[in-house]
Amino acid sequence: MTPDLKDRIRSWCAGHEIPLVGFAAAHQWDNPPFEPWVPEAYRPRFIFPETKSIIVLGLPISLPVIETAPSIHYHELYKTVNILLDGYGYRLSEWLTREGYPSVWIPRDGYGSISTLKENPVVFFSHRHAAYLAGLGTFGINNTLLTEDYGPRVRFVSIFTSAEIPPDPVLTGQLCTRCMRCVQACPVHALPGKDYPSGLTGKRLCASRSEALFKRSISPCGLCIRVCPVGKDRERYGRTDPAIYDETDPRFSNYHRAWDHVRSHGTR
Repeated sequence: MTPDLKDRIRSWCAGHEIPLVGFAAAHQWDNPPFEPWVPEAYRPRFIFPETKSIIVLGLPISLPVIETAPSIHYHELYKTVNILLDGYGYRLSEWLTREGYPSVWIPRDGYGSISTLKENPVVFFSHRHAAYLAGLGTFGINNTLLTEDYGPRVRFVSIFTSAEIPPDPVLTGQLCTRCMRCVQACPVHALPGKDYPSGLTGKRLCASRSEALFKRSISPCGLCIRVCPVGKDRERYGRTDPAIYDETDPRFSNYHRAWDHVRSHGTR
């Protein structure tokens, strides 16, 4: 074990303003915490046999931006966060390799295009499950990973490393309040409203929605994570009243007008 390396990685992340970092051990994938679980071919040691530890980095999606979704604003933020995640993942994996711990970065997405995802709605590695095992959150009704600070409004990237790093504890309990706002907000009814993993998202429905929005340069959808009440970011931005998303409520008309303005621009 190399606990000092863990502190160095956390310091590296703090220096790069990465607010979420967690650590998991490769063997955790071989002891399923629930069923159905990740098939063997999708586990870290199958993809990179040298893997002993998995480092998961998370960057938040700004709540006021996602409130405009679907929009060009959220579309561009999503791309920016993805680029940052890939850059950080690559840099950290290369730094670890130079330090004597062969490592590889796994890109934040594991598919070629949305049309490809429609045909085979599975990615080659799940960062959500990695983040769960790394103690960063728990699964919600909308099948995303909910975090204490940002709810589901987070994107993740993972690094597989040969370094043996002490794992973080998996969170106990549930962050999801089961309020069903995500289920009600889904425009294509892709969420069955059951706890994960018994209530899996209708992936093809979700992908088809994203594909249609992508053609207009306003993907992804984001409505289910916009309305989720979990996350300290709601307090930071003063968004604790769920009625703000009722666009017929006159108390929040200044927000609604702003969102409409953003949504009316940037589409093809």
